[in-house]
Amino acid sequence: MAGSVALVDEGELISEHILNIKVTHSERLLPTIDDTLKDAKVRISDIDGFAISIGPGSFTGLRIGASTIKGLAFATGKPVVGIPTLDALAENVLFTDYLVCPILDARKKEVYTAFYKRDEKNTLRKLTTDLAIGPGDLLKRINEKVVFLGDAIDVYGALIRGELQDLALFAPVNLRLPRASNVARLGLDELRKNHTIDLHTFTPSYVRRSEAEENFGK
Repeated sequence: MAGSVALVDEGELISEHILNIKVTHSERLLPTIDDTLKDAKVRISDIDGFAISIGPGSFTGLRIGASTIKGLAFATGKPVVGIPTLDALAENVLFTDYLVCPILDARKKEVYTAFYKRDEKNTLRKLTTDLAIGPGDLLKRINEKVVFLGDAIDVYGALIRGELQDLALFAPVNLRLPRASNVARLGLDELRKNHTIDLHTFTPSYVRRSEAEENFGK
């Protein structure tokens, strides 16, 4: 349900809108982009590039985001970079030596997740690929202090506390949701490196097959 739009300029956060409500992204994304630009008195033609959260996450939400960014990029001729959703979410946790584990509710009794840890320079390092995994199997992989964040805490928080006891820490509610400002900040680095995506071939990172694909396979 969480959706976010942000505007940054050379590391400076100019504006950010976050909504975590039961309204589809198709209803709120373009109006939120419009409000963000109007509030900052910036025109869409002034934007140098776009960064998009590429998943994993809600299949419908990812497709809405992808189609919107393609439309904006084709209309303006500006480049686009993609940032994994879990990477952006994990950036909410700063200055810790503990394992960082973002968990997003993937439905079907699974979570989207990955493991991260900060090095001596406070740079976040990704230790695994993005996973779609049952929460029980995830917890079997953990034997050290870990900070959880993400909407799956609401679903599996009690299970995590029961299994990991004192090893489990939970980010406060204001740091549990993906933020567009993190996507934009990481996106600036990717734009500088010219790590842009080909919009003609780009598809979001779904990690697992959709229910329709699974049913078709059966």
